Amino acid sequence: MNELHRPGEIVPVSGICECDCGQHHEVSTDVAGHRFPPLHNGCTDSGWTLKTAAGSA
Repeated sequence: MNELHRPGEIVPVSGICECDCGQHHEVSTDVAGHRFPPLHNGCTDSGWTLKTAAGSA
């Protein structure tokens, strides 16, 4: 669940992802089969990690 995904990669599992830059300031709701979005807000040299899979509590 803590696997790092780079912007542009295919989303393997739908859910809420968080930027892995260490500032915890950007989240994204991603759908399996779509591509991860670009990073914003000063995030550099990082990617997305899944925080909550869709359908999980």
